[in-house]
Amino acid sequence: MSKTTLTLSLIFALILTVLPSFAAVVPPTVIFDQGHGQRFTTGDPGELQLSKLADTLRASGATITTTTAPLSDELLKGAAGLVISGAFKPLQPEEVEAVARFVQNGGRLAVMLHIAPPLGNLLARLGIDFSNSVLHERQNVIDSDLNFRVTDLSPNPLFSGVSSFSAYGVWAIRPGTSSSAIARTSPEAWVDLNGDKVLSKGDAVGAFAVIVMGPLGKGEFTVFGDDAIFQNRFLDDNNRKLATNLGIWLTRH
Repeated sequence: MSKTTLTLSLIFALILTVLPSFAAVVPPTVIFDQGHGQRFTTGDPGELQLSKLADTLRASGATITTTTAPLSDELLKGAAGLVISGAFKPLQPEEVEAVARFVQNGGRLAVMLHIAPPLGNLLARLGIDFSNSVLHERQNVIDSDLNFRVTDLSPNPLFSGVSSFSAYGVWAIRPGTSSSAIARTSPEAWVDLNGDKVLSKGDAVGAFAVIVMGPLGKGEFTVFGDDAIFQNRFLDDNNRKLATNLGIWLTRH
């Protein structure tokens, strides 16, 4: 065999060795659940929709898919992340367990609450409880005591470059033994326990968790007490940066 032939053979062998590594580079997939009565979706450009969140996650390198099918092991197989935002209908017990297995096997789950009760069974599976109504705030108020800036943030990659974010009707969420609060209201926030719509004796007052993060098996979950954080109308600079960080968290693990 001539030197030229040998050289060409070696080059060809090297190309064959390298090509599979390029072929294996596939963008991570994030699935948005849209099968539980969601009214705010990734495909609608309206003010209260999530199209800008989807675009932000795509810019982070993710492939975005949506599903209206029941959540199952087969459907979630191969995905890096799952987003369940603004559900109005509960997950079936078998869906809850499929989501739990997805996280236990290394996936990442982001849950955003519009109304908390429909996701009660999933939150319970994650060891998380929630308030009976949305929070009222007396500090960092935007335009009403239901809408406010959250400034008490724990050091966390989710808050890289973020000093505060805005929430618009957020539920208090209580972490379980394996999770922790990473964002909290001021100590002056309150929950209207008796339903009289004013701060009165017996109402709960304090610093309440509004974002909780925790591990489950090989994966992790993050629960946001509000879904409006990521709606098109409210995706200001801080909330958009939070969305960018969420995209990184969902996919780069």
